[in-house]
Amino acid sequence: MPFAVVDFHSLLSNTWVAFLVILFFGGSIFVHELGHFLAARRCGVKVERFSIGFGPAIWSRRGRDGVEYRVSWFPLGGYVLLPQLVDLGPIEGKSEADVKLLPPVGYGAKMFVFVAGAFFNILLAFALACIIWVMGQPESNQYATTRIGYVMPTLDMADGSKVPGPAAEAGLRAGDVVRAIDGQKVTDWFDLAMTLGTGAGRDGKDRPRAVFTIDRDGQPLDVVLYPRLSGDDKIRKVGIASAFPLIVSEVDHGSLAEKAGLKVGDEILRLDDDPMLNDMAFVEHLYSNRDKPVSARVRRAGQEMTLLFPARPGMTPTADFGLAFSSGLHLTHPSPFIQIRDQVTMTFRELGSLLNPHSDVGLSKMSGPIGIVHMLSSAAETGLWAVLSLTVLINVNLAILNLLPVPVLDGGQMLFATIGRVRRRALPANFIVTTQGVFMVLLFSMIIYISYFNVRSWARDVRSDRAAAAAQKP
Repeated sequence: MPFAVVDFHSLLSNTWVAFLVILFFGGSIFVHELGHFLAARRCGVKVERFSIGFGPAIWSRRGRDGVEYRVSWFPLGGYVLLPQLVDLGPIEGKSEADVKLLPPVGYGAKMFVFVAGAFFNILLAFALACIIWVMGQPESNQYATTRIGYVMPTLDMADGSKVPGPAAEAGLRAGDVVRAIDGQKVTDWFDLAMTLGTGAGRDGKDRPRAVFTIDRDGQPLDVVLYPRLSGDDKIRKVGIASAFPLIVSEVDHGSLAEKAGLKVGDEILRLDDDPMLNDMAFVEHLYSNRDKPVSARVRRAGQEMTLLFPARPGMTPTADFGLAFSSGLHLTHPSPFIQIRDQVTMTFRELGSLLNPHSDVGLSKMSGPIGIVHMLSSAAETGLWAVLSLTVLINVNLAILNLLPVPVLDGGQMLFATIGRVRRRALPANFIVTTQGVFMVLLFSMIIYISYFNVRSWARDVRSDRAAAAAQKP
C-alpha cells in the first residue's frame, strides 16, 4: 500500500494563511456590516437579516431579537437586510416584512445608518494602526529612501524584448535623490513607485511622460523622462533601483567572495573608485572589469580595509559570486493618524488615476476579493505587521469605496435619500429598483473581470516561486 508524504510545514502554513484571511478580510466585512446593524438598532430601524457573504446560507440561525444571522456561500462581501431603507432583493433575498406596516425612517436616521459601515471600518483601521504604532514595523533601508542606487541600461518588456531604459536615456545617475514626480512630493521608494505608476502625464505624441525633480550634488534639477509600460502588468517604469548599503549577509564556502576575503557583516563601500549603492551596480562593475583584478573598499567592525577580487575572464552576467547582501532593517513607529492619512492618500490617488483617461491604470490592475486574498497570503509570509498594515489599507478602501455615490453601494443609497429630501418626495420605487439592478450587474461583471486578472497574477507568482525554489535545489 503506497504511503502519501505530507508536507506538514506547508499544511500548517496554508492553514495559518487561511486563518488570517478569514480573520482579517472576513473580519473587515463583518465590522462594516456590524456598523450598519448597530446604527439601525440604535435608530429603531427593523433588521431582518445579518449576513456575511451573499447567496444561499451555509449556516443560519434566528436570534431572540428576531434577526436571522447567517454565513452565505459567496464571500464577496455581506449585508444587513433593512426593508425600511432599501430593496436589494436580487442580492439580499426577498424581505418577508410588510414595509407598509413599518413606520417611515427619517432622513437623518437613514444617513446615520448608511455611513455607519464606513465609520466602523475606519475605527477598525485606526485600532490596527495603533497596534502597529506600539509594536513597530520593520522597514528595509532599501525602501526607506528616494536615492537612486542603480540606473538600468535596458528595460524588459512584456513580450520579452528589451528597450533602452528611460532613466538612462534621460541622464539620471546613481546618487541622485528624487524629491518629486510631476510636482508630487515622494517620501520613500514605495511612494516613488506608486506616484510614477499612477501618473497621467503624456507628451504631444501621446507617450507617457514624467518630470522628476531631483537633487544632484546639492543642486535641484528637473529631468523629463518617458516611462515605458514594462513587465507582465504593464506598469510605468523608468529603470531605476534604490540605493542601500551593501552589507554581506552570507558567504559560501569556496566561493569567489570567500577567496577575496569577504566575511559576513562586511559593508562594501566601493569597487575601484566607484561607490557601491546597489547590488546590481556591484555585479555590473565586476562583469565590466572581468579581465582585470578589482579592488574592494570594505568596512569591517568600524574599520576600512581593501580587498582584491582576482581577474575573472570567464565571468558571465549571471555569475554567482557566492554571497548574499542585506540592506539592513530599522524599526519605525508611525502614528495611527499618519498611517490612515497615507492609506487615504493612496486610495484617492489610485481612484483618480483609474478615472483619468490619460493614465495607464485600468481595471485589470485593480484588486478584487481574489487579489486581496493573494495579498493577504503574501503578507502572512512576511509577518504579522504586514498583515495588519494591509488590513488597515483594506478597511480604508472599504470605507471610501462604499461611500462613493454609486447605486448598490452605501453612497448610492445616501444619494437617493438626499435627492428625495431635496425634491420633498421619495424617488419612485421602480426607478430605484431598476437603477440598482443595472449597477448590480455592472458591479458583479467588474468583479469577475478584475478577478480574472487577479487569478492570472497569482498563477504567475506561483510559477515564479516554484522556478526560484527549483533553481535553489542542489
